[in-house]
Amino acid sequence: MKRTVLAGFAAAMMAFGAINSAVAGNAAPADPSHVVGQIMVKFRDHRAAADTLRQHGLSEGPGIGSTGAHLIKAPAGKELQLIEALNRNPAVEYAEPDHVVTPATADQYFSRQYALQNTGQSFTNTAGTLTVAAGKADADVDAVEAWTFTKGAGIRVAVLDSGIANDNPDITPKVNARANFTTGETGDDNYGHGTHVAGIVAAAHNTQGVAGTCPECTILDGKVLNDSGIGSSSGLASGINWAVSNGAKVINMSLGVRASRTLETAVNNAWSKGVVLVAAAGNGGNQTKIYPGAYPNVIAVAATDNKDAKASFSTYGASWVDIAAPGVNVYSTFPNHEFVLESQYNRSRGYDVGNGTSMSSPIVAATAALVWSRNPDATSEVVRGKVELTADAIPGTGTYWKHGRVNAYNAVK
Repeated sequence: MKRTVLAGFAAAMMAFGAINSAVAGNAAPADPSHVVGQIMVKFRDHRAAADTLRQHGLSEGPGIGSTGAHLIKAPAGKELQLIEALNRNPAVEYAEPDHVVTPATADQYFSRQYALQNTGQSFTNTAGTLTVAAGKADADVDAVEAWTFTKGAGIRVAVLDSGIANDNPDITPKVNARANFTTGETGDDNYGHGTHVAGIVAAAHNTQGVAGTCPECTILDGKVLNDSGIGSSSGLASGINWAVSNGAKVINMSLGVRASRTLETAVNNAWSKGVVLVAAAGNGGNQTKIYPGAYPNVIAVAATDNKDAKASFSTYGASWVDIAAPGVNVYSTFPNHEFVLESQYNRSRGYDVGNGTSMSSPIVAATAALVWSRNPDATSEVVRGKVELTADAIPGTGTYWKHGRVNAYNAVK
């Protein structure tokens, strides 16, 4: 019997820390509700735009989607004054601030979740032994913007992993059903990996802990890895079948195994029944295929960091890796009881960071669930297309992965 190999923590996970200001790299605005140094302007006649802007010491800027408005750079602290002056000009339809988008969540540690909203923040762990360098603003999946359209509407995501803890109030209540496909183990998560993955998908929006990428999604907990993080191809295939039978619209598999005809059949059966399957690409730092990610009917996910660069450990190759998502220092849930990864890496209980394509895969799975919630009658092909074809074409696209870094807002809007 072939045994699954965990595609998760490529390096010891580090503890959480604090964060920088909401708009990194800019002076604080006079009005903290708007972005410093830029305004939005729409002209009645765009032929007059250049002359009108020049009168105020401004120059033309890029269009904002299909709105007809343009993003105009402005001197810091002068935004509101310029807006008032431009609105008096008959050539201007309107000028307005570029308001700061804030998360629709009061989760205690949301500011540490750069994957969902990256303001260029840095953070240090509570022990003061690790400082994560400042990231690149907007090197994230635009989850906050996506939540203005949908937060998941109860879509079921199956997490086939090491189980989900029974004692973390941020993710435990999101579990609709549990099944154990390992031998001699309880259904609880005594390894830690599955709880971390599940929190990335669907941790609740509340006043504690973290926010899931799809916070109103629900979870099907299929335990296919035992308390040492090992499972079998047969157990994984059974877990896929169980997930489909229990109404999963998305299946996340943050794990890897050698090719198996039985496993591929289970994957293809799920796909044919309208389920989107997502899996980690692996942490080998090379182009070696692992499965189920390398099967055509699975979205294989590579890992990026908080600057949109490929993670050093991430497996890659645009010939089979489909998309990328943050997978370095990703903050999420852990069991509150003692678990294997805690003792191995001296982990904190409850919440901490994880590293690996195992952390990237559930971000993509959750994005697919958000798309399902907006398009309940769509086919799996349409949902997959929306996830892949709306990704941001960051450096490495076409070389390390076929599509770019996933963008939840683009996928759902």
